[in-house]
Parts: sequence; C-alpha cells; structure tokens
Amino acid sequence: MNQRPDLVYSTKGIGRYRWVICALLFIAIGINYIDRQMIGILKPTLQDELKWTEIDYAHIVFWFQCFYAVGFLTFGRIIDAVGVRIGYAVAFTIWTVASIGHGLIHSVTQFAIARSVLGFGESGSFPASLKAVSEWFPQKERAQAVGIFNAGTALGPIVTPLVVPAITLAFGWRAAFISIGIITALWLIAWMIIYRRPQEHPRVSPAELAHIQSDDTTATETTTPAAKISWFKLLTFPQTWAYALGKFLTDPIWWLYLFWLPDFLHKRHGLDLKTFGPPLIAIYILADVGSIFGGWASSKQLQAGRTPNAARKSTMLMCALLVTPIVAAQFVGNLWGAVAIIGLAAASHQAWSANLMTLPSDLFPKQAVASVIGIGGMAGAIGGMLMTTYNGYILELFKSYQPIFIVAGSAYLIAILVIHTLAPRLEKVPEEKILKN
Repeated sequence: MNQRPDLVYSTKGIGRYRWVICALLFIAIGINYIDRQMIGILKPTLQDELKWTEIDYAHIVFWFQCFYAVGFLTFGRIIDAVGVRIGYAVAFTIWTVASIGHGLIHSVTQFAIARSVLGFGESGSFPASLKAVSEWFPQKERAQAVGIFNAGTALGPIVTPLVVPAITLAFGWRAAFISIGIITALWLIAWMIIYRRPQEHPRVSPAELAHIQSDDTTATETTTPAAKISWFKLLTFPQTWAYALGKFLTDPIWWLYLFWLPDFLHKRHGLDLKTFGPPLIAIYILADVGSIFGGWASSKQLQAGRTPNAARKSTMLMCALLVTPIVAAQFVGNLWGAVAIIGLAAASHQAWSANLMTLPSDLFPKQAVASVIGIGGMAGAIGGMLMTTYNGYILELFKSYQPIFIVAGSAYLIAILVIHTLAPRLEKVPEEKILKN
C-alpha cells in the first residue's frame, strides 16, 4: 500500500552540482544563526554597557520575532514573485545592513530597532532556501537537502561561542557585530555569482537537469505569475493549515533553546559566559546530526519506494516521541545528563523540521511554495512570541523551567496529530484549484 516502485532510482553518473547549491544554503543558514545567537552570548556584556533590564531583553527578543513574523509572510510573497536569486539577495542586503548596524548603536531603543530590522531581513532565509530546494531537487531528495541546509541552524550556535567571545575580548562587542556583517556581505556576493535556476545554469549537465525534473509534476507545472495566487485562497486549503499549525506548535521550541538555554544552564547548573560554551556546543552538534539524519531517514524511505505520506510522517512521529524525555530535564542534577536529554530533544527537533519544511513542496505547485512557507513561518514566529511571553511569566512566578519543558515535550505529538488530521494522505493541491477564482 505504501510502495512507490517508480521512486526507486540510482543517481550514478548524473552530476552533483545541486549539492553545491545546498552547501551555499547551509552556509547562509549558519550565518543567520550566528547573528541570532550573538544576543544570548553577549547578553551580560550588553546589559552592563547599555544598562539593560531583564524586561528590556524580553522586549528585544519579542520585537525581533514580531518583525521576523511579518517578514516571513512578506518575503514568501516577494520570492514567489521575483524568484529565489533576487528575493534572497534583497533579504540578505537588509540583513547585512542590520547586522553591521548593531555595532553602531548607543541605546536600548537603537538596539531594538537594529534587531527588528535584522529579524525582517533574516525572515527571507527559509522561504528562499526551501524554494531553492524545490527548484534544485526532485521530491525524493528534498528532505535530505533540507536536512543538510537546516543543519546550519545548529552550526551557527556551535560557532558563535567559539568566535564571538574571542572577537569581543580582542576588539570589543561592536567589532563582533561588524565582523559578522562583513561575512554576510561576502556570502551575498557569492550568491549573486553562483545561483541560477538549474535550467539556466551552465554547470548543470543534461543528465542532472533531467534528474532534477524527474517528478511527474515538475515538467507540467506552468510559470504562472505569483500575483495570481492569493494568500486568502491558500488559507482555504487544509494542507496550508497543516503546515502552518505544525510550525506554530513546534518552531517556538527551537526559539526556547536559542534564547533561553544559556539562562537555564546558568540557573540550574551555575554556568556562566566562560563555562557554558562546551555544553552548548555539544547540544548543537547533536542537533546538527539530527537535522541530517532526519532528512536522510525520510529520503531513504522514499528511495526505497515508500510514499511521501508514509516516509514523512513515520519519521516525524519518531522525532515527536524522542523529544518527550525533556520533561525531566529540570530534575536532572548532573550537568551532562541534562545536556544529553536536551541534546536529544534538539536533535529530534531538527530532524522533525527537516521533514516539516519539505511539506510545502510536497503539497503545493512550485509557484505557491514560498507563499505557503511564508504563511507557516509567520505562524511559527507568532508561536515564538507567545512562547517568549509564557517563558517570562513562568520564570517570574515559579522560578522553574519545568512547566516550560512540559510544553516542549508535548508540542510535537500534538503537531503530528494535527498534521495527520488536516492532511491524512499528503495529497498535492492541483494547480488549477489554486488559480481558480
């Protein structure tokens, strides 16, 4: 029942330039998460110099997520309209200016503004990356490609505690922000030189192009302008809600790790700026492994002949179950025992995300993919804003992460149930239904 013999294939001798594009996307996501993690790493230094309060910090995180939410929806539309190459370049330009701008500010308000602009620019990253994967990879390889580039979300937090403190100690925190901004600008130049659609790229062989376009729908989808695709129309499909609610329920858990994990390690295990580097690096290395494994696991099942529905959902259910031990993390007295539990949860989240983020390209024609991703990304960011508010009140009232970890441990099981209810067979929405008035 779940077998798809037509998906059993060999890639021998067809060329591999599509993986160069995947590597470029991986580096971009890594830079993205260096920028995000910097605020957590430099929090004590910035609080001392800019006279932040804990409420100021929560507000800065909240407004970053707010503009990230708005930008996700905006860039989903822009990328569908102008294409991946130009759309991502616009996002990266905004992001680069904001990153450098952090090094030029002198007040909490100015920092919040720079952080908000950064959130807006960074929001273009995932719609562009996922749209690029839909252009460069057949369905049977997409989860693997997403898993690889999504591993950059853990690469950034690994690199940040190694690089940013060193730059800060040598040249000051402003130099740290400006240095990362310069690296971002260099990536932008490489992007404009390297990226083209596969059918326009001189480095793609006819055999590799045929492989990329091997899905039945690839050759038949039209190039209908995105302007004819309404957000409101997309919201009438349960497949859109399956993706958006999956993001709403589970994206906030990654925000939890990114912005609050150093605080948990400090409060529960007494770590500080000089000592929480190794535990954080260990957790995010595990997360990287999870991201790659999650994409590989479902792609391997597809290559063996299972349906996308069976491959994606079985992998996601496994991830949802592996997250659940985090509900006990608050009670683990041994530091490395807690790191192992949180690392498993972070790895499972990344494996989950590698599959969740392939759903728009599984469920919608190419010209709607970035718009659907934008809707889901906005839903995820709104969930993150709510989670940030929840975290603040819980910690203020109970002085414990236990209620927070209960949410983190149960969110994925609820999400897989919601996704299966709304999209029981992961059936693709026909193009004519999206374009029909």
